[in-house]
Amino acid sequence: MAVPIELVKELRERTGAGIKECRDILEQVDGSINKAIEILRERGIEAAAKKASREAKEGLIGSYVHHGARVAGLVELNCETDFVARTEDFAALAKDLAQHIVALNPRFISEAEVTDEIVAESGQIRETFVKEQVLLAQPFVKDSSQTIEDKLKQAIAKLGENIVVRRFVRYEIGA
Repeated sequence: MAVPIELVKELRERTGAGIKECRDILEQVDGSINKAIEILRERGIEAAAKKASREAKEGLIGSYVHHGARVAGLVELNCETDFVARTEDFAALAKDLAQHIVALNPRFISEAEVTDEIVAESGQIRETFVKEQVLLAQPFVKDSSQTIEDKLKQAIAKLGENIVVRRFVRYEIGA
């Protein structure tokens, strides 16, 4: 099936994948954008898993100050090279994460940091606690159909490097 260039452009805009890859996948799925997005998402997860062992020592500090300057967030986002750290996509990801931190106020980066004692003190079941308090498990504030971990995996697939949230802080006046 010959795929219209408009579909290729739309898939590229929505996923950031290469033109040839978009065209090839759309041909495989007979022009279904949703199926193509799902395939690209799965490939991104596989690519992220392969890169997870690489050391990420470069990066930047993302920041967001909410309207009225009463709450702000900072996040240290690391990658493998300063080249990727200087890209607009990486900077936008860092800003999105800082904004998410301001909005949802997570306490932990990953579930590995959460002990059974912490969950017991909260009075919640572990799954609920993790979804509310762990950054990587939270639904992304700008698109609740994906978690922060999903968003990171997409960025890893797009930018071609391991990306790690090293630490974050949220400041609020009077808190």
